[in-house]
Amino acid sequence: MEYTVQKLGLLAGVSTRTLRYYDEIDILKPARINSSGYRIYGQQEVDRLQQILFYRELGVSLEEIKEIITSPHYDADHALQEHRAKLLEKRAQLDALIANVEMTLAERGGKRKMSDKQKFEGFKQNLVDENEKQYGEEIRVKYGSEQVDKANEKIKGMTEEQYAEVEQLGADLLQTLAQAFTTGDPGSELAQKAADMHRQWLSFYWDHYSKEAHAGIAQMYVDDPRFTAYYEKEQPGLAAFLRDAVVIYTSKP
Repeated sequence: MEYTVQKLGLLAGVSTRTLRYYDEIDILKPARINSSGYRIYGQQEVDRLQQILFYRELGVSLEEIKEIITSPHYDADHALQEHRAKLLEKRAQLDALIANVEMTLAERGGKRKMSDKQKFEGFKQNLVDENEKQYGEEIRVKYGSEQVDKANEKIKGMTEEQYAEVEQLGADLLQTLAQAFTTGDPGSELAQKAADMHRQWLSFYWDHYSKEAHAGIAQMYVDDPRFTAYYEKEQPGLAAFLRDAVVIYTSKP
């Protein structure tokens, strides 16, 4: 079966402008151009568009999609299995939020009581899912799935008070770190206070603390541009300064 750009757009629910853009950026080229100058798409292009839309639904950028599907190691069957797993995770997240809404409606209607912990379960699951989406692969490789799973369970088990406490600690840490940065000395009293606050902040998430893991996390803030951007959005060099402060902090007996 072959399709013109208009027919494929109608079939897939995307605009012809989108399909033309995909052609321009070399992510989805037509099988051929007919004698009238129309783009013609075949079965291979239909299947590729399906994969592109799967990735888009999961929030993957076009740049990343292009890199994935043009790789010589790309495996469509494996990709579909990954899509399925991620969509099931997304469905579980939505189910949790829907259940949260239904329970809240029932409570407001006087049909049941809802604990404060239950009121935030869906949102904490969303936080876990977002962390997994952004950093899960790297952290699991570095620290192991068991440690990451335990950290996720700690997040989901937090009370409202604990969650508020860790959020406030995170804000205080950034403020103290910014003040320490002005000294230019990661070994200063203020910088070491920031390193200790960072340890306290990590301890809310970790099953157990170790100096080696603490130093490893701080190094990852420098190595991974996503973490670097978070710490340096207002002050360039802050991620490296935190790393140096933590290295000094964790080297103490």
